[in-house]
Amino acid sequence: MHKSYMITPKAVLFDLDGTLADTAPDLAAAVNTMRIKRGLEAAPYLSLRPFASAGARGLLGAGFGLAPDAQEYEEMRVEFLHNYESAIAEHSKLFAGVKQLLDGLGELGITWGIVTNKAARFTDQLVPLIQLEHAACVISGDTTPYAKPHPEPLYEAARRVNIDPKQCWYVGDDLRDIQAAQAAGMTSIAAAWGYCGATEPTHWKADAILDSPLELLELVRAKLLQTHAA
Repeated sequence: MHKSYMITPKAVLFDLDGTLADTAPDLAAAVNTMRIKRGLEAAPYLSLRPFASAGARGLLGAGFGLAPDAQEYEEMRVEFLHNYESAIAEHSKLFAGVKQLLDGLGELGITWGIVTNKAARFTDQLVPLIQLEHAACVISGDTTPYAKPHPEPLYEAARRVNIDPKQCWYVGDDLRDIQAAQAAGMTSIAAAWGYCGATEPTHWKADAILDSPLELLELVRAKLLQTHAA
């Protein structure tokens, strides 16, 4: 589903976890290592997967019912991040079709980059391990003073690729991705193939909801054809 007024992009920017890469197995493992250490059974993977895009906050909530205002939250957050960093790419990989999508964008002359809320200490380690090091820019959650849904990380990406935000698409699998894109004046694309959190993408008011990376490539091609035909 997409809206006919969408502009033709000069750049496509992507969230990382749940959009370009399926990182949930390693994130879930970091939580389950904690559960097992405490004498608990491992939580079912499918109960943790929807919260992978929400990082420590989402996964500690799903795995332990723990909110950020809990007394023990900070200590457990540090433990979770240590576990994750120690095994960051054991099972993480690009979603099916992502490599073809990125190669296709390159062939079309469309710049692409990454804007994630993941801290740089993790992003910088993970990106080359899953063959994304050729991104035109990589903006992490601590690259600017703000994280999504604030628009500043998206503005910073647009500055680095030297393209007007209004000529960028931003693709993500979480409501805050769509909110950030809207605040930055970018076309917003909901990646329904990702984790999507607790709410359905149909409620996010995105400019498009797509079911696969290759569907995104076809939409970019269609927009370019419309532009050339005009």
